[in-house]
Amino acid sequence: MPKYNKYAVSVFTADIKGSGTDADVFINIFGEFGDTGERRLDNDKNNFEKGTEDKFTIEAPNLGKVRKITIGHNNKGSSAGWFVDKVVVDDMGNKIVYEFPINRWFAIDEDDGKIQRDVLVGGSQPTGIVYSVQIVTGNIRGAGTNSKIHIVMHGTKGMKNSGKVFLEGGKFERGLTDIFTVEIAALLSPLSRVTIGHDNGGVSAGWYCEKVVVYCPFTGIEQTFPCSKWLDEKEGDGLIERELYEMVSLRQKRQKKHPWSLWIWTSDLPSAGTDADISFQVYGEKGKSDEIRLDNKTDNFEQGQVDRFMVELPDLRKLTKLRIWHEKRNPFAGWHLSKATLMKTLTKEKYTFPCERWLDTNEDDNEVVRELPALIKYRVTVCTGTISGSGTDASVFLNLIGDQGDTGDRQLVNCKNNINKFEKGNLDEFIIEAVAIGQVRRVRIGHDGKGGGCGWFLDKVIVREEGQAEAHAVEFPCNRWLDRNEDDGQIVRELVPLSDGQRLYNVDYQIAVKTGNIPGASSDSNVFVKLYGEKGDTSKMMLLVAANDLGNYFETGRVDIFTVETFDIGQINRLMIGHTNEGMRAGWFLDSVQIMVPVHGKQYMFPSHRWLCKDEADGKTEVEIYPSEILDMEQLINYEVTVVTGDVVFAGTNARVFIQIFGDKGKTEVITLESRSNNYERNTTEIFKVPGKDVGKVFKIRIGHDGSGLGSGWFLESVDVKHLIMALVPKEKKKDDKKKKKKKKKDEEDEDEEGGEEMQEVVLTYHFPCSRWLATGEEDGELVVELLPEDAEELEVNTYEVCVFTGDMLGAGTDANVFINIYGENGDTGERYLKNSDNLNKFERGQEDVFTVTAVDLGPLKKLRIRHDNTQPHSSWYLDRVEIVDTKDDITYYFPCNRELVPVDEAFMRQDEDEEGTSATLGLEQKSMSTTYTIKIKTGEKKYAGTDANVFAILFGENDDTGKILYLTSSLAMAQVIGLMTQI
Repeated sequence: MPKYNKYAVSVFTADIKGSGTDADVFINIFGEFGDTGERRLDNDKNNFEKGTEDKFTIEAPNLGKVRKITIGHNNKGSSAGWFVDKVVVDDMGNKIVYEFPINRWFAIDEDDGKIQRDVLVGGSQPTGIVYSVQIVTGNIRGAGTNSKIHIVMHGTKGMKNSGKVFLEGGKFERGLTDIFTVEIAALLSPLSRVTIGHDNGGVSAGWYCEKVVVYCPFTGIEQTFPCSKWLDEKEGDGLIERELYEMVSLRQKRQKKHPWSLWIWTSDLPSAGTDADISFQVYGEKGKSDEIRLDNKTDNFEQGQVDRFMVELPDLRKLTKLRIWHEKRNPFAGWHLSKATLMKTLTKEKYTFPCERWLDTNEDDNEVVRELPALIKYRVTVCTGTISGSGTDASVFLNLIGDQGDTGDRQLVNCKNNINKFEKGNLDEFIIEAVAIGQVRRVRIGHDGKGGGCGWFLDKVIVREEGQAEAHAVEFPCNRWLDRNEDDGQIVRELVPLSDGQRLYNVDYQIAVKTGNIPGASSDSNVFVKLYGEKGDTSKMMLLVAANDLGNYFETGRVDIFTVETFDIGQINRLMIGHTNEGMRAGWFLDSVQIMVPVHGKQYMFPSHRWLCKDEADGKTEVEIYPSEILDMEQLINYEVTVVTGDVVFAGTNARVFIQIFGDKGKTEVITLESRSNNYERNTTEIFKVPGKDVGKVFKIRIGHDGSGLGSGWFLESVDVKHLIMALVPKEKKKDDKKKKKKKKKDEEDEDEEGGEEMQEVVLTYHFPCSRWLATGEEDGELVVELLPEDAEELEVNTYEVCVFTGDMLGAGTDANVFINIYGENGDTGERYLKNSDNLNKFERGQEDVFTVTAVDLGPLKKLRIRHDNTQPHSSWYLDRVEIVDTKDDITYYFPCNRELVPVDEAFMRQDEDEEGTSATLGLEQKSMSTTYTIKIKTGEKKYAGTDANVFAILFGENDDTGKILYLTSSLAMAQVIGLMTQI
């Protein structure tokens, strides 16, 4: 890096009327290692004329990376006012070009009246910190001056300074105080010192300065710098510039205020401008500002004009509204305001306040006061996934949902960084402008499902307020398909800012819509619904993808079932349903709506029985309806099941996979894990959200497949089961950047109250390692496995030898498939297919077949259930008994056959078969452990109501279920109806 450097400076004067200047222009370039000092840019050759580019070269020590410039003029000459377009600085030594856009007046009678400005690199507006500077001229004879006064403010340790700032417009008369507003691009307060001086010009150049007072609203610090000396070549020590140091005992602390830039847009309508003084007041989460008056120079608030002001506001947190007014009620004071914008200078936090109304006693509603809600710009980054086919050509919409409302559905049309939106791997940025909605809690995003390649894999959405640092951005992970043919088939999703268990934080609302059974009842229009509950209401949701996909939706006499996911709105009190009135047959006769909410245990019935049609009844196409009754149903909870298929050859399966979850409060039903995607491919991770009974603390799962399809063998790596629980978690601590060395006792008590714990929903995760095959030709040939959670200590896996004895009589054997379920105090094995016997032909007359069943330890056995599937020509089977050996405890259980089997004491088996009373005693013991359930099945009287299929039933009780009871023939049905079953 060169020690000495050359900087080529190009100054572009704007091409507008009166933009040139004949004043002396100066510039100071600031870098990371210092500044060039104030340099005069020669104006002797008609430089700085309208529409010109003027070039200069400045030699100076190397500044390193250039940060900002200070540029201005001395306001001398007949036409001093100057409008600068931009300045370009070419660092010739380091070969870097810096651009400083300005686009502002440097004129006493234009814009904000400033003739000197600080400009940051690339900044369209200077990032200004405002300082109030008071100059007190002494009250002694001859103290005043006609010279040009300047000041340099030095930051702490003198590392930064303001550069030379000329204080224009002051009188500097004997005994007077002149007050100036100085805007620079650096926070220097508290100052270490100030330099005050003058140019020794004018007839009476000498000046007696009493003191300088500098107040910085941003820090709230007012500092006094005494002088009480002459700045005069003919007085005292002859100095005309002095270093002044603070008298610390006079330092004052005031309310802190932050610098904001305010832009006022006057509408471009005839007579829209005003010569009235404009006042405004800002409201925020923490209160309101004082009433602030905006100086109306002769050219402010003119038709079609934008005026900028620097204002100081207290810390109001989020701004909510702006009140703006004028007090003139004469015929020429009327003003048409387009909008106002406020931007926090340091953070770039920006709010827009649309108006587009008159403030005029003779226009609109004759009011001269307007209250404007704040509009905030949200920068939304939509990240499309990188897997094959991720992109979409469909029309995408988004809704940001916050503490104080939502933005509504917004079409994502104007992408800021890509021409082709939503392509594979794209990060597409959009700006959403809306009334402040508070902290963004959810993102609802989807597409219209139109086009050949409309399926879309969304990785995540990132949201931050425009102007905020990227560190404040909130990520909303998705990592799912929005595709009718993938995942769960949904094309709209509601995202939460949580990566772990994110699907659990939404509630499923199952909406069954019944179309009337009258001529012309069907509709080809798109139907939408909005739910209203005690905790809030949903957005308007299009019913686009039915769970019972029957082709065309809303056909005459049919029920279409949809599932929508959204936040918990509590008990539903009404719904709004309607259609978009599009299509050849838009009119629709809605019979009823039924909504089931499993996690609430509620079912809502909404009768309608009316037309939603422009040409029928009252002509309405949407209607609000209220529930006629609210029924209780079994309350379920959501489980999130993550299944990892191993990374070994042929690990994937096409079979149907199922799971059952066991806990200390019971067990779920057998749940099929499937979606519309191609599941269980090699080295894939799949996530399913399934409703199920709350089983309490999970102690095992049973997972397996039915062996169907080609290549059914499956290598299962692991399973995770998650659900939400209420738990005490530490409260969020409020961020506080203040550092206090001493705290009062009361403050400590307050902090204790703010801390502590609170009840919140948290994700509870159970991890089940597996790493084994579920395949007939691998390992033990089992298709079902029971898994214990990682680090489980209470239970262990056990092996049971199942010995099946077929009776020794003619025709006793069977060729059907036999299934068994063993029950103990700790649960059951689930129904297992008895496939691999020690005999080639199983279940032959007089034969004993031995099978191995592996399961989590059942404890003492209670019963078993054994059946066959009646699928072979010779299916009938005479079963004599079953004996089960618990290999861990070396105990044998005996189960003589009598339909559903219960264990008996070994003594029964050793008694002589001819011993009187044995069979009767055995039957009584079995009967005492069983209960008779009578089942009546009535087939409907409609045409074709009957069936030739095999019908089955399962009875579910609070302790257990009966398993599948088959009704193969009327005689068998009668036998099973009267059959004996262990209590459920």
